[in-house]
Amino acid sequence: MLSSALSFSLMGVCVKAVGDRIPVGEVVMARSAVSLLLSVVMLRQAGLEPWGERRGLLVLRGVIGTGALLCVFAALAQLPLAPATVLQYLQPTFTAVLAWLVLRERIGLRMLLAALLGWLAVLALSNPQELMGLLGPLGAWLGQRQQPLPWGGVLLAIAGALLSACAYVSVRALGRTEHPLVIVFYFPLVGLVLTLPLVALQPVWPTAWEALALVGVGLFTQLGQIGVTKGLLGMPAGRATAMSYGQVPLAALWGWWFFREPLDPDTAVAAGLVLAATLLSLRRSRPSGAGDR
Repeated sequence: MLSSALSFSLMGVCVKAVGDRIPVGEVVMARSAVSLLLSVVMLRQAGLEPWGERRGLLVLRGVIGTGALLCVFAALAQLPLAPATVLQYLQPTFTAVLAWLVLRERIGLRMLLAALLGWLAVLALSNPQELMGLLGPLGAWLGQRQQPLPWGGVLLAIAGALLSACAYVSVRALGRTEHPLVIVFYFPLVGLVLTLPLVALQPVWPTAWEALALVGVGLFTQLGQIGVTKGLLGMPAGRATAMSYGQVPLAALWGWWFFREPLDPDTAVAAGLVLAATLLSLRRSRPSGAGDR
């Protein structure tokens, strides 16, 4: 899980490094191309047919996942690394609510509390002056950010977390009939098909360093996914998720080191709120949990 957190944090560095000049569609296309190549190799090694049984839902999962990537990568280009990463961790709360609405999975009081904590974190990061004034001295301390985060970037990050939650719910539905490698294969395949026209409309030829960063986006994403999979198989979900949250301080470190982004107290408070929301949103593992992944 720690290697996964490191990999995903470095993926964010690569996305932000090219975000000022390379269009987000081109970044997603590069990520999809690298991931598709690796997925094909893994399918061949496993001796699996790639096309699956529920192709319509597999394609829909790819469309939703691609939309999530476009939003997340655009948010990373507009926001400092640490706040953008914190907002991505709203996804578990969204997933639990969507699973309740779509899959009829039970939801309790702690999930409602998790949702409240998550939205308090959003308010702390967006730093609305009216709210800060109501909080008195605490609001003055939280309001030390010189410029509030742009709402456009915040909304993109929230949209990315919501679409990621939709993608996870679709994966739960697909997991009853499809092999995980088949689900993984469709994601970059659909992403590549969807982003090719965007790149054709606005092509930007990357420099050598930008090309290396684009390859890094795909490579670090794949390494992160491998770490998550093995980590979840080797420890309880609660501990695994808590360890994956190491991505937040790593993102803060890389943002300060590579991009000279300041470390603000409101980011630390929001990180704590989202961590609490994430832990509250985890369901207790049941004895038959291995078959439900």
